[in-house]
Amino acid sequence: MKTTAAEPQPVIRLESLDKIYQTGAVAIHAVREVSLTVAAGEFVAVMGPSGSGKSTLMNLIGCLDRPSGGHYWLDGEEVGALSPSALSQVRNQQLGFVFQGFNLLSRTSALENVELPLLYSAHGHGRRELRRRSQAALERVGLTDRAAHPPSQLSGGQQQRVAIARALVNEPALLLADEPTGNLDTRTSIEIMAIFQKLNRKGMTILMVTHEPGIARYSRREILMRDGRVVSDQPVRERLEAVQELGRWQGVAMEEQA
Repeated sequence: MKTTAAEPQPVIRLESLDKIYQTGAVAIHAVREVSLTVAAGEFVAVMGPSGSGKSTLMNLIGCLDRPSGGHYWLDGEEVGALSPSALSQVRNQQLGFVFQGFNLLSRTSALENVELPLLYSAHGHGRRELRRRSQAALERVGLTDRAAHPPSQLSGGQQQRVAIARALVNEPALLLADEPTGNLDTRTSIEIMAIFQKLNRKGMTILMVTHEPGIARYSRREILMRDGRVVSDQPVRERLEAVQELGRWQGVAMEEQA
């Protein structure tokens, strides 16, 4: 694909992407002819009802599953035909994952959880560099003071911050967030969205799956899926700013205390 200085390479490019699951004699068409691009620095929310195909699309973009048809380019490289080992390297080096369930190791500290992707990196970082990069990732999410604490000593919001730091530690081209606020209360959800917005303002490309319209409004672009197809793709109108929302929360709390 040719590019010019005026048309930078998209981070994600999908062309007629399909995913069909075969259950006995029944074929389930989870993703149907999806074509879209996500440019560097975008913050995109993918929405849709249960069974719409949004999670399947996320798994395909995250190289956790292979498409049944169509093409997928990640940062200019077509990944559909890559070997399992090459896909593993793509997931480790070019993608960062944030899940609803945090997926932290319970017996290790926050810092050690963040270090994990570096241990599987092909670059073979030394211990000092590994520690430096992990500490820097925790600093980006405002959690350096909890680096030595295991997940059992962290709140749900703090655990999700550790998960975000872990996703960032290899400096990926794309951050994938699958229902990142699904296990959090409203105030903590806003705090997590404030982190995403801050990362996005500094250039991080983010693709987020959510079923909550209120959470999608913190993004800049909203894609709606139904029956495996993209039925709407448009900029978010009246985008919410999480920092302002937190300020309103604090004002309400102060009024209640008074």
